[in-house]
Amino acid sequence: MDVGFVGLGLMGRPMALNLLKAGHAVRVWARRAESMQPVLDAGATACATVAELAGQVDAVVTIVADAPDVAQLALGPDGVADGARPGLIMIDMSTIAPEAAKDIAAKLAARGVTMLDAPVSGGEAGAIAGSLTIMVGGEEPAFDRVRPLFEAMGRSVTYIGAPGAGQVAKACNQVLTGVGVASVAEAMNFARHSGVDPAAVREVLTGGLANSRILENHGARMLARNFAPGFKSWMHLKDMRIVLDEAHRLNIALPGAAAAAQLFAAMGGAGMGEEDSVAVLKLFERMGGNPEDIK
Repeated sequence: MDVGFVGLGLMGRPMALNLLKAGHAVRVWARRAESMQPVLDAGATACATVAELAGQVDAVVTIVADAPDVAQLALGPDGVADGARPGLIMIDMSTIAPEAAKDIAAKLAARGVTMLDAPVSGGEAGAIAGSLTIMVGGEEPAFDRVRPLFEAMGRSVTYIGAPGAGQVAKACNQVLTGVGVASVAEAMNFARHSGVDPAAVREVLTGGLANSRILENHGARMLARNFAPGFKSWMHLKDMRIVLDEAHRLNIALPGAAAAAQLFAAMGGAGMGEEDSVAVLKLFERMGGNPEDIK
């Protein structure tokens, strides 16, 4: 399948490479030429504009920071809608608000383009391994057409429902991961301040009802003090703001999500916005005043 790819950052670059490995012809566009180079070296073709790209492919994949970026790529000058050939499917794999996804999808439909909202979970490691969890909203026939693209990038691919449904699933994912990362950090910090080896505590907890992939994976990163970004804390905060905005719109309470969002906001204020969200452990350590070797 001929596919266009826009958004060659931490997640997008390995995802585009996995499409190439699966045998798909990939065309790319980026604001910075250097971000395209690794994908071009692997066999992709560069395009001068998004519109040019959209006129030569069956589907366009986008994965960018937020809804305004998606709207600009989809509907702005020289965007997807301007260049789309008949039957084009736009697959947005960014994390944006469900209502924004619905709005962009409706505007694209009026211009003859079908949009799927298909956010992902799994971080940079999942993007590299091609093991992402992909949750998809939009028209099911379009999903069926491009399923081979999803299967090249992810291990778990699920059609959720109508436009915006993929983003609702991702919002639920971010509630669980946000609260989960904060809970694991709290537990590790509590153990250490109690004079007990956090590694031993984590080991016993992974054998019981408290176990989770967050405790296994992120707990191990906390113990190793590996705070290099796989998913930057400022991005997690952005996602939690989406969750809370939707909660306010729906008039429902999400107190756990609100507390996690405050912690990620505090990380930004403490200069940790570019670190992985697992660095919330350092925030708890600093609030406790000890130990002296925090770094």
